[in-house]
Amino acid sequence: MRIVKPILSTASMALILAACGSPKLVSTPIENIDNTPLKVTELTDTEMKHWGHLDLVQDTIPGMSVEKAYNEILNARKGQPVIVGVIDSGVDINHEDLKDVIWINKDEVPNNGIDDDKNGYIDDVHGWNFLGEAVDENLELTRIVKKGDDGSAAYQKAKAEFDKKKQEASQNAQRYEQIYQVVLDADEAIAKHLGKKEYTKEDVNAIETDDQALLQAKGMMSQFLSRTDGVADLKDQIKGGVDYYTDQLKYNLNLDFDGRAVVGDNPYDINDTDYGNGDVITDSELAKHGTHVAGIIAATRNNNIGMDGVAQNVEIMAVRAVPNGDEYDKDIALAIRYAVDNGAKVINTSFGKYYSPNPEWVWDAIKYAAEKDVLIVNAAGNEGEDLDKTNVYPNDAKDNSPEIADNFLTVGALHYKYGPEMIATFSNYGEVNVDVFAPGTKIWATTPENTYEYLQGTSMAAPAVAGVAATIRSYYPKLSAAQVKQVIMNSGLAAKSNVILGGNPADKESFATISKSGKMVNLYNAIILADKVSRGEINL
Repeated sequence: MRIVKPILSTASMALILAACGSPKLVSTPIENIDNTPLKVTELTDTEMKHWGHLDLVQDTIPGMSVEKAYNEILNARKGQPVIVGVIDSGVDINHEDLKDVIWINKDEVPNNGIDDDKNGYIDDVHGWNFLGEAVDENLELTRIVKKGDDGSAAYQKAKAEFDKKKQEASQNAQRYEQIYQVVLDADEAIAKHLGKKEYTKEDVNAIETDDQALLQAKGMMSQFLSRTDGVADLKDQIKGGVDYYTDQLKYNLNLDFDGRAVVGDNPYDINDTDYGNGDVITDSELAKHGTHVAGIIAATRNNNIGMDGVAQNVEIMAVRAVPNGDEYDKDIALAIRYAVDNGAKVINTSFGKYYSPNPEWVWDAIKYAAEKDVLIVNAAGNEGEDLDKTNVYPNDAKDNSPEIADNFLTVGALHYKYGPEMIATFSNYGEVNVDVFAPGTKIWATTPENTYEYLQGTSMAAPAVAGVAATIRSYYPKLSAAQVKQVIMNSGLAAKSNVILGGNPADKESFATISKSGKMVNLYNAIILADKVSRGEINL
């Protein structure tokens, strides 16, 4: 499912318009940070671009203490290579900050049309593309409605939600288009008055005029710019909203659209596996999501280019299985198995949907990964839902039942403002079905064609944790996937204060009760705990 959604809501816009042999670690992990002072100043540009790596105590920003872990522990050590499978929308394997960390299947000869390593996939040099040339897709509920009324409650629920979503998409697409034109007109008027195309919120607020049209433009732009990072960012956000809802109407919610036809398989036959290709990029725009995820995990560290990933000693295996729309269960199940069979020790799954016709295929793949000692790090989702009340797929426990395996870690998203607002407004949560929280709001990372952008979502929080998991597996390779999961959950920073959920100030709960661990992931603490577990000092 497309995870990157418009940041500014239409409602707010309408209102505006209207390592094993190393020395023993002796540092004491931080256990509770409720007494940490709140940061009262705005983040600098430098802080914003790597806030997820900062330290809460030192910087009063709820990052994962990545730089502290490297500076005080990891820089003096040498780890082992770890393959991380990124099951996503595609990865720009040629990106300047990723090309040196992309997995290479050394047993496969590139572009010779032969399955040299006999793994069932021809020319899978850097991974596999389970979508072939497909880019856009229906939502799963659209596919359910397409099949017709079978008299089931599932159909009735899907049909009602489909009708609601289509109406909302139509209204929102029109509204965003109107807002976009109004912003363009206001921008033109203000730029002409100021005599420059680039201006700040302060420039706008300083405008003095009797021109009513210009005053109206000033008032609107002043409010918009108080919520964004400049005019260019504002335009990008609104245009993103136009594109998002237009795509919903054109592809995701269009009963006449068949995005799968180009693939040539039967997506409801798990035994029909002869499809796809080795092109793990395919579509540059859609690959933005997967490229961003890959960068968060493992963009080359200390190369003075762009940004640093959380992990070093990592090889990114690109597995394309997520279209612009909802993923198919078959693709995800086969993608997990592909990553496992080809050496991944950590798999990142930054996608999700609320309907799943064949969840058993994915559950079997998760169990298979567990048998092969592979950790899966999963995004919780971005609808502000309590996952103890709502199922989202993939998952490892339906309807709050016991977990099917011990290798599946679900991650919610943190905001960079420590305190009551530290849960991202969009993040799903749940004391039973979300395990931990990690940085997910406004994350700077790699995007296709040697660019970098801020994106946000639990899609960004999961790879941050996948990077932590890969780091642990690199320096402590004898720890199992299940142990790594528990290390991450047990070593995080705990807080007992109340936090706002879903962006609603009236909806508050204790941070300790909105995830299973009640903690924020912390690499520094995780390394300390992993060291103790590896020495047998602590059993998990």
